[in-house]
Amino acid sequence: MTRIGLISDTHEFLDETVLEHFKNCNEIWHAGDFGNINVAQGLTQDKIKLRGVYGNIDGQDVRSVYPEQLVFTCEGVKVMMRHIGGYPPKYNPVTKKELLIHKPQICISGHSHILKVMYDDVLQCLHINPGAAGKQNWHKVRTVIRFVINGKEIKNCEVIELGNR
Repeated sequence: MTRIGLISDTHEFLDETVLEHFKNCNEIWHAGDFGNINVAQGLTQDKIKLRGVYGNIDGQDVRSVYPEQLVFTCEGVKVMMRHIGGYPPKYNPVTKKELLIHKPQICISGHSHILKVMYDDVLQCLHINPGAAGKQNWHKVRTVIRFVINGKEIKNCEVIELGNR
Protein backbone atom coordinates (compact mmCIF):
# COMPACT_ATOMS: atom_id res chain seq x y z
CA MET A 1 0.00 0.00 0.00
CA THR A 2 1.35 3.41 -1.05
CA ARG A 3 -0.06 6.58 0.47
CA ILE A 4 0.20 9.56 -1.90
CA GLY A 5 0.09 13.27 -1.20
CA LEU A 6 -0.77 15.22 -4.36
CA ILE A 7 -0.08 18.93 -4.75
CA SER A 8 0.16 21.46 -7.57
CA ASP A 9 0.53 25.13 -8.35
CA THR A 10 2.40 26.18 -5.23
CA HIS A 11 3.85 29.22 -7.06
CA GLU A 12 6.75 29.62 -4.59
CA PHE A 13 4.49 29.22 -1.53
CA LEU A 14 4.60 26.07 0.60
CA ASP A 15 2.02 26.13 3.37
CA GLU A 16 3.62 24.73 6.53
CA THR A 17 0.56 22.54 7.15
CA VAL A 18 1.14 20.56 3.93
CA LEU A 19 3.90 18.50 5.52
CA GLU A 20 1.63 17.74 8.47
CA HIS A 21 -1.13 16.57 6.10
CA PHE A 22 1.39 14.47 4.15
CA LYS A 23 3.33 13.10 7.16
CA ASN A 24 1.95 9.57 6.74
CA CYS A 25 2.42 9.55 2.97
CA ASN A 26 5.02 7.36 1.29
CA GLU A 27 5.30 9.66 -1.71
CA ILE A 28 4.43 13.24 -2.66
CA TRP A 29 3.56 14.03 -6.27
CA HIS A 30 3.77 17.65 -7.48
CA ALA A 31 1.92 18.41 -10.72
CA GLY A 32 3.94 21.48 -11.65
CA ASP A 33 4.32 25.20 -11.08
CA PHE A 34 6.55 24.71 -8.07
CA GLY A 35 7.62 28.32 -8.47
CA ASN A 36 11.18 27.56 -7.43
CA ILE A 37 13.34 24.62 -6.35
CA ASN A 38 12.98 25.62 -2.67
CA VAL A 39 9.42 24.27 -2.70
CA ALA A 40 10.68 20.86 -3.85
CA GLN A 41 13.37 20.92 -1.18
CA GLY A 42 10.76 21.80 1.45
CA LEU A 43 8.57 18.89 0.41
CA THR A 44 11.45 16.41 0.72
CA GLN A 45 12.69 17.55 4.13
CA ASP A 46 11.03 14.54 5.80
CA LYS A 47 12.79 12.24 3.30
CA ILE A 48 9.49 11.42 1.58
CA LYS A 49 9.97 10.47 -2.07
CA LEU A 50 8.99 13.36 -4.37
CA ARG A 51 7.91 12.91 -7.97
CA GLY A 52 7.09 15.96 -10.02
CA VAL A 53 6.84 17.68 -13.36
CA TYR A 54 7.67 21.26 -14.22
CA GLY A 55 4.97 23.77 -15.01
CA ASN A 56 4.76 26.76 -17.30
CA ILE A 57 6.01 29.23 -14.66
CA ASP A 58 8.95 27.10 -13.53
CA GLY A 59 12.46 28.26 -14.32
CA GLN A 60 15.60 26.33 -15.11
CA ASP A 61 16.18 25.47 -11.43
CA VAL A 62 13.04 23.28 -11.50
CA ARG A 63 13.22 22.22 -15.17
CA SER A 64 16.74 20.86 -14.69
CA VAL A 65 15.42 18.42 -12.05
CA TYR A 66 11.85 17.64 -13.13
CA PRO A 67 10.59 16.67 -16.63
CA GLU A 68 7.59 17.97 -18.54
CA GLN A 69 5.91 14.57 -18.30
CA LEU A 70 6.26 11.54 -16.06
CA VAL A 71 4.92 8.08 -16.83
CA PHE A 72 5.52 5.52 -14.11
CA THR A 73 3.94 2.61 -12.28
CA CYS A 74 3.03 2.81 -8.61
CA GLU A 75 2.31 -0.70 -7.37
CA GLY A 76 -0.01 -2.03 -10.11
CA VAL A 77 -1.25 1.34 -11.40
CA LYS A 78 0.19 3.20 -14.38
CA VAL A 79 0.33 6.97 -13.85
CA MET A 80 0.85 9.82 -16.28
CA MET A 81 1.54 13.32 -14.97
CA ARG A 82 1.76 16.59 -16.94
CA HIS A 83 1.23 20.12 -15.70
CA ILE A 84 -0.98 21.27 -18.59
CA GLY A 85 -3.37 18.48 -19.42
CA GLY A 86 -6.97 19.56 -19.58
CA TYR A 87 -9.62 17.17 -18.33
CA PRO A 88 -12.07 14.59 -19.69
CA PRO A 89 -13.05 14.92 -22.49
CA LYS A 90 -11.34 18.31 -23.03
CA TYR A 91 -7.68 17.27 -22.92
CA ASN A 92 -5.21 19.43 -24.76
CA PRO A 93 -4.01 17.78 -28.02
CA VAL A 94 -0.56 16.76 -26.71
CA THR A 95 -2.00 15.23 -23.55
CA LYS A 96 -4.68 13.35 -25.51
CA LYS A 97 -2.00 11.88 -27.78
CA GLU A 98 0.13 10.84 -24.77
CA LEU A 99 -2.88 9.29 -23.02
CA LEU A 100 -3.60 7.17 -26.10
CA ILE A 101 0.05 6.07 -26.27
CA HIS A 102 0.58 5.27 -22.57
CA LYS A 103 -2.94 4.22 -21.49
CA PRO A 104 -2.53 5.12 -17.80
CA GLN A 105 -5.06 4.31 -15.08
CA ILE A 106 -4.44 7.75 -13.50
CA CYS A 107 -3.85 11.04 -15.33
CA ILE A 108 -2.66 13.88 -13.11
CA SER A 109 -2.48 17.50 -14.13
CA GLY A 110 -2.42 20.95 -12.57
CA HIS A 111 -2.36 24.38 -14.23
CA SER A 112 -6.07 25.29 -14.08
CA HIS A 113 -6.16 25.80 -10.29
CA ILE A 114 -9.49 23.93 -10.48
CA LEU A 115 -9.85 20.90 -8.24
CA LYS A 116 -11.20 17.95 -10.25
CA VAL A 117 -11.42 14.24 -9.56
CA MET A 118 -13.33 12.55 -12.36
CA TYR A 119 -13.34 9.26 -14.20
CA ASP A 120 -12.91 9.18 -17.98
CA ASP A 121 -15.11 6.28 -19.11
CA VAL A 122 -13.80 6.45 -22.67
CA LEU A 123 -10.10 6.15 -21.72
CA GLN A 124 -10.81 4.19 -18.52
CA CYS A 125 -8.62 6.58 -16.59
CA LEU A 126 -9.06 8.51 -13.36
CA HIS A 127 -8.26 12.20 -13.91
CA ILE A 128 -7.03 14.11 -10.85
CA ASN A 129 -6.18 17.80 -10.56
CA PRO A 130 -5.49 18.75 -6.93
CA GLY A 131 -6.33 22.42 -7.51
CA ALA A 132 -3.78 24.94 -6.28
CA ALA A 133 -1.87 25.03 -2.99
CA GLY A 134 -0.29 28.43 -3.60
CA LYS A 135 -1.57 31.96 -3.20
CA GLN A 136 -1.29 33.09 -6.85
CA ASN A 137 -4.21 33.51 -9.28
CA TRP A 138 -7.95 33.43 -8.84
CA HIS A 139 -8.83 30.26 -6.90
CA LYS A 140 -10.47 30.98 -3.56
CA VAL A 141 -9.46 27.96 -1.47
CA ARG A 142 -6.04 26.28 -1.48
CA THR A 143 -6.28 22.48 -1.80
CA VAL A 144 -4.24 19.27 -1.88
CA ILE A 145 -5.30 15.64 -2.18
CA ARG A 146 -4.36 12.42 -0.39
CA PHE A 147 -5.14 8.97 -1.73
CA VAL A 148 -3.97 5.38 -1.55
CA ILE A 149 -2.81 2.93 -4.19
CA ASN A 150 -3.09 -0.65 -3.00
CA GLY A 151 -2.09 -3.11 -5.70
CA LYS A 152 -4.33 -2.13 -8.62
CA GLU A 153 -6.83 -0.25 -6.47
CA ILE A 154 -7.01 3.53 -6.16
CA LYS A 155 -8.92 4.43 -3.01
CA ASN A 156 -9.47 6.67 0.02
CA CYS A 157 -9.25 9.92 -1.96
CA GLU A 158 -9.41 12.92 0.38
CA VAL A 159 -9.54 16.58 -0.55
CA ILE A 160 -7.82 18.75 2.04
CA GLU A 161 -8.58 22.45 2.21
CA LEU A 162 -5.60 24.49 3.36
CA GLY A 163 -7.52 27.72 3.78
CA ASN A 164 -8.33 30.76 1.72
CA ARG A 165 -5.92 32.13 -0.83
